Amino acid sequence: MKKIIYSLGLTLALTLNINPIWANHNIENLSSKEALQKLKDGNKRFIKFQSKHPDETKERRNEMLKGQHPFVVILSCSDSRVPLEIIFDQGLGDLFEIKNAGNVLDEHVIGSIEYAVMHCGVKLIVIMGHQDCGAIAATLSGVSETKYIQALEDSIKPAIEDCKKEGLEINSDNVVKAHVMQDIRELLNQDSDLVKYMKDHDVKIVPAYYHLDTGKVDFLKLENNI
Repeated sequence: MKKIIYSLGLTLALTLNINPIWANHNIENLSSKEALQKLKDGNKRFIKFQSKHPDETKERRNEMLKGQHPFVVILSCSDSRVPLEIIFDQGLGDLFEIKNAGNVLDEHVIGSIEYAVMHCGVKLIVIMGHQDCGAIAATLSGVSETKYIQALEDSIKPAIEDCKKEGLEINSDNVVKAHVMQDIRELLNQDSDLVKYMKDHDVKIVPAYYHLDTGKVDFLKLENNI
C-alpha cells in the first residue's frame, strides 16, 4: 500500500511539475554549528534587551509563501513564559517549533522532528526544558487531576528515577534536566531511521535549559550514555 501511495504521489508531482516532499533531502541550510551559534547570539541579544526582531517584514511574509526553511527544530514546553522566537530573537520561518506541556516525547513529536530534519533540511535538533516547569511540578506532587494530565506525568516520571540513580536531589531543576536527557535518549533509541539520517547528513542534537528569571538559555552537554 505504501508503494502504491508513493507511486501515485510521485506521478502527481511530476504531472504538476513540483518536487515530491519526501525527495527534498538536499536543502542547503545552516550547519549544526552555525545554527547553534545563531541561537546563542539571539539569546544574548534578548538577555541584554537588544533584540533585533529579524524576519518580521512584509517581504519576509511573502517569502514564506514559497515554502519554509527553518534552521533548527526545537522541542520545548508549551508554557506561555517560553516564547521561542522572542528568547532566541528570531522571526518568521526561522524556527520549527514543537511544544507541549513538559516537552513530552511521543510518536507525534517524533514524526514532527523527522519532518523538520528530513524534509526541511534542519541540521540541529534542540530539546529544551525550563525553570519552574508546571508539568514537572505536577509530577513531583504526585497528584493527577485528570487522566490526560496523568498521561503527561507518566511520561515524565522516568526522569525522577534517573535522578535517584544518579544520587541527585529530587527537585524541579534536576528533574527538568533529567527529563530533557530522557527525551533525547528515547528519541535516539526509538527512531533508527532518524539516527541513520542524522549520521548521514551531519545532524546534531543538543539539550538545553531556559532560565525564566534571567532569560538565559544554557546549552547542556549530552550524557555519556546517550
